[in-house]
Amino acid sequence: MDSSFIDLRVFRDLQNTAGTEFVAELVDTFLEEAPTMLAELQAAFDNDNADAFRRAAHSLKSNSQTFGAAALGAMARTLELGGVALVDAPALAALQSCYTSAAAELKDLARV
Repeated sequence: MDSSFIDLRVFRDLQNTAGTEFVAELVDTFLEEAPTMLAELQAAFDNDNADAFRRAAHSLKSNSQTFGAAALGAMARTLELGGVALVDAPALAALQSCYTSAAAELKDLARV
């Protein structure tokens, strides 16, 4: 698989360290929880809640990096450091799009 959203080295290292089945479970958990994180980011943005925004961006960043979703992690990090005051709706839409692509690849990789 030509993976453009997942760093295969990071993902395979995680599988080698934690085990393929356990990583598949972790991916499932991430895929269940990430939409909530994205919704929390959007709600914090809509309500100008800097603390909630930073926490949600931090959680998404950390989880993304665990699986090698480098682009998603980098985008979340930028949002975390920039804060709600420096974010616009297109940045959140780009994050959502990146998540959708990374999630599809993670799902495929976890089932191999």
